[in-house]
Amino acid sequence: MKFQIVYDKPGRIRFRCGAYAFDKELETAVQKQLLESAAVKKAEAHAENGGILVYYEAGARQKVIRTVAALDTRLLAPLGPDTCSERIDSDFKTDLIKLVAKRYLQNALLPAPIANAVILFKGIRYAWRAVKTLLEGHLNVDVLDGASVSACLLQRNFKTAGTIMFMLSISALLEDYTRAKTKAALTDSLAVKTDKVWLVQDGTEVLIPMAELQVGDVICVRTGSVIPVDGTVTSGEANINEASMTGEPLSVRKAKGSTVFAGTVVDEGSIHVQVRALSGNTKIQKIIELIDNSENLKAGVQSRAENLADRIVPFSFLGFGLTLLLTRNITKAVSILMVDYSCAIKLSTPISVISAIREAADHDITVKGGKYLEAFAEADSVVFDKTGTLTNAEPVLERAISFSDYSEDEILRIAACIEEHFPHSVARAIVKGAADRGLNHQEEHAEVQYIVAHGIATTLHGKRAIIGSHHFVSEDEHVEITAEQQAAIEAQSGGCSVVYLAIGGKLSGVLCISDPPRAEAREAIGLLKKAGIENVVMLTGDSQKAAEVTAAKLGITKCFAQVLPEDKHRYVEQLKVDGHRVIMVGDGINDAPALAAADVSVAMSDASDIAREAADITLRGADLTELATLRTLSEKLMTRIHRNYRFIIGFNSSLLLLGLFGIIAPTTSAFLHNASTMVICARSMTPMLEKKQNSATEEDTGKA
Repeated sequence: MKFQIVYDKPGRIRFRCGAYAFDKELETAVQKQLLESAAVKKAEAHAENGGILVYYEAGARQKVIRTVAALDTRLLAPLGPDTCSERIDSDFKTDLIKLVAKRYLQNALLPAPIANAVILFKGIRYAWRAVKTLLEGHLNVDVLDGASVSACLLQRNFKTAGTIMFMLSISALLEDYTRAKTKAALTDSLAVKTDKVWLVQDGTEVLIPMAELQVGDVICVRTGSVIPVDGTVTSGEANINEASMTGEPLSVRKAKGSTVFAGTVVDEGSIHVQVRALSGNTKIQKIIELIDNSENLKAGVQSRAENLADRIVPFSFLGFGLTLLLTRNITKAVSILMVDYSCAIKLSTPISVISAIREAADHDITVKGGKYLEAFAEADSVVFDKTGTLTNAEPVLERAISFSDYSEDEILRIAACIEEHFPHSVARAIVKGAADRGLNHQEEHAEVQYIVAHGIATTLHGKRAIIGSHHFVSEDEHVEITAEQQAAIEAQSGGCSVVYLAIGGKLSGVLCISDPPRAEAREAIGLLKKAGIENVVMLTGDSQKAAEVTAAKLGITKCFAQVLPEDKHRYVEQLKVDGHRVIMVGDGINDAPALAAADVSVAMSDASDIAREAADITLRGADLTELATLRTLSEKLMTRIHRNYRFIIGFNSSLLLLGLFGIIAPTTSAFLHNASTMVICARSMTPMLEKKQNSATEEDTGKA
């Protein structure tokens, strides 16, 4: 790493590496890397200017310089939430202690004139912020806060003004703390976690670990895969989904010379990308920014709360004016101004939502925005994909059947060779089946083409080779499957899924894949029904027989087999037209249209990249019962928000009446109002679920 030494004293040295030396998310990772050196006692890293401060053992200056010079931020990754959370907790405690100590010492040590001058100086900042807000054409909580502080200062009531500003500072600190904790919890779960890439060397592709990739290398990225780096397309064409970067749902055509970014997904096509920058942070940052800032991702109740808070402000000023006009008592009028509904409503609701998102992350559930928690709480229907969702994430190859001169092992070897390029559970089963039998499947085919929801096509020894569903092989590719062949397949496959392999326009063989249900799937469906989601549906491209067997095992009465992606999409849309609120749960590329159409969509942990991009929620664990956990969490969130509303309205109305009748002073009103806001915000941060699976749920399951 390049740097300048800007401070150099015995035992302490400060480096300046530049504003773009490392990202904010890497600060803790840089510190940890430096602390691994025995010579380093303490280290601080700041992304804003690339500053690194190191405290070191006597005589170790040169060693520290070499350590910093050897830092390569490209090899670092953001640390998990545990390490970051510790730092955030520590910073919050320190800031809170500083804030309280500063106020105590100011009141205890400063002479009254100086203390009043300090309060006046701080109050001017609140007043100026209120004026700026008014000049921008807004009448919101900032204006009300500024007016409250200004009214106290004009009355020379410095003590009350100081109390108001102190409570507002603590409220702001609490909100910042909650947001920081949420960001730390989500950072690890939203990372672009690509372990291996296809490196292009001398015209061939070699699978290498992501850690070995260097700037300037060329990698191959195919349909359904995430682009793990920033780079430039050197060959090929593809439609790239850049929703994680731009928010636009339509794919963008990329050809030679085009720029592509980490975290975007290849919808269709195949490209070679020259690595320009190794970065796994793009997707993280974009999604976290959306969670924090996007109005589109806020829960409807959150947006309504913020709008309501701002709409209430004019009535506070109206109450102040009427009280002053009718009573001619400035103290009573200021008491009205000291109390508002807006602050508590505006703070408590987003804090509740953000805390719920963080709590979901603690349960290995990634939620991209508050609106999806609200939709999950209101849903009355859930639609499941079968393969890789309701069934085991690792389907098993049962047998291969040959209808040609190829042996069964040869059929499996060819199928594995073709399927290994694409991240799907059935493909993984075929590849694993070949590996378990010790079959070597070095590539002998040409470029492969993935046809979504149908199969794969390539050229093998000069002949067209295709592998996929019965529909793809028989109807789309017009390969004849005789009645005798189909009877043999049905007799030997049982309830297995069947993958067809045709070479040179003739059926060469089939592969029988068993896909047993997940161990917890039946329990998960039972828990969802108990939680009020009675309409449970399974959609699958599998055979009718395989679908019925799985549905019967899981207690699902509605199932539809041999459906295409457009059929899944159409079914979800029809449910919405019929007035249902729909949850869609899937894992494959073929589920992406239905996931996008649902009111709220859920992707499994091992889902394709496109499915995870399209989904609003991702289960990072392999436990479907977490859907019931999320339902409980989302319902408790809505209950908490509405309970907060009732408390805020009731408590603050009482304060207004007490101030109006002169029972309590403005100072007391301000203190009680701000204290109640702090209490409601603190309560909004408390967990709604137990750390592990809700004990109540476990109890109910046992009774069932």
